[in-house]
Amino acid sequence: MTSVTLSIASREEVSRRVAAAFRGEEQGAHISFSSVDLLWRTLTKKRWQILRAMTGQGALSIREVARRVGRDVKAVHGDVTALLHAGILDQAEAGVVFPYDAVRVDFTLTKAA
Repeated sequence: MTSVTLSIASREEVSRRVAAAFRGEEQGAHISFSSVDLLWRTLTKKRWQILRAMTGQGALSIREVARRVGRDVKAVHGDVTALLHAGILDQAEAGVVFPYDAVRVDFTLTKAA
């Protein structure tokens, strides 16, 4: 099973993971956001529905994604484009792909300063 971890990480944390990967230490797949706010702006409720519909499904056309989530093709196209620009989805010959079978979300909420 191929999984990805969505997390909140500073540039320094990401750099440490990259350095460890270059040393041959397994890091797993990560998609990191600089803040919780950015994560929620990028992964709206409707975009989460898209990811849920695409997880483990291979390449899908935007029309098929729209059918699976029960939404208008034009609206799904806009969300898919945003997810492509964020590096969450990949473009494939047969459409778009979320190349993971599972998603883990990892962040800690702390008290306000």
